Amino acid sequence: MPGLIAFAHLTTDQGLLISVLTQVTPLILTFNEAPNIGRVLERLAWAPRIVVVDSFSTDETETICRRIPQVDFVQRKFDDHTNQWNFGLDQIKTEWVLTLDADYVLSEEFIAELKGWQPDPATVAAFASFRYCVFGKPLRATLYPARAVLFRTRMGRYEPDGHTQRLAIPGSTANLSGVILHDDRKPLWHWLWAQDRYAALEAKKLLAHHAGGLPVQDRLRRLIFPAPFIVFFYTLICRGLIRNGWLGWYYVFQRTLAEIILSLRLIEQKLKD
Repeated sequence: MPGLIAFAHLTTDQGLLISVLTQVTPLILTFNEAPNIGRVLERLAWAPRIVVVDSFSTDETETICRRIPQVDFVQRKFDDHTNQWNFGLDQIKTEWVLTLDADYVLSEEFIAELKGWQPDPATVAAFASFRYCVFGKPLRATLYPARAVLFRTRMGRYEPDGHTQRLAIPGSTANLSGVILHDDRKPLWHWLWAQDRYAALEAKKLLAHHAGGLPVQDRLRRLIFPAPFIVFFYTLICRGLIRNGWLGWYYVFQRTLAEIILSLRLIEQKLKD
């Protein structure tokens, strides 16, 4: 992978960066992330240690990771994301952990902010916002929410939440201004496969809760029919993605299709019940 050799020959500026960030360890989950993981690791050259928890990838993920001296490559059989993340947290030895999906690429602004970050002693976690990319090109807007990516290792633990997981944060939080690029280069078929898996889990979560206790967006999803239409017009018009040309249309159709798959899974679950 181009640029990976830079990990073995840090410049003076990078050496200074490492001295500041010795108490932060990046943690990444992987499974067949060869199209993404190299670009993610290139932006983590400042980290003395990077923990990668892999679910026994069958592509070049392991080979790419093992080229980097700082990477501690650990494999665990996948059961669910919550247990996988918590297993990863158990491998962290520093005060802070930076949790990253395998398609999260740190921007230069994020790294610079992290270098000089001085959190309040009461702060236990920090949220970052994302700039969504399609084929490596950033969109003007996204539906992807901010996420707590940086937190004190021993004060955070993940809990299951539908198709994803929720970080339990026992204390005050901060917001980082530097963005993370969400830049997934895996093929479309992989996205479709993943969305179907996510939708099946999300449908069970939505139907297991009383509608009155759900946030507005989830109540709309439970109604099945409105959500795909709302997402289509909201992303295209309200979020202005029509101004991104075909990149915007690609994202709009992705998000609409994700809602359609969820609606199908909800109908399927109702018919089974």
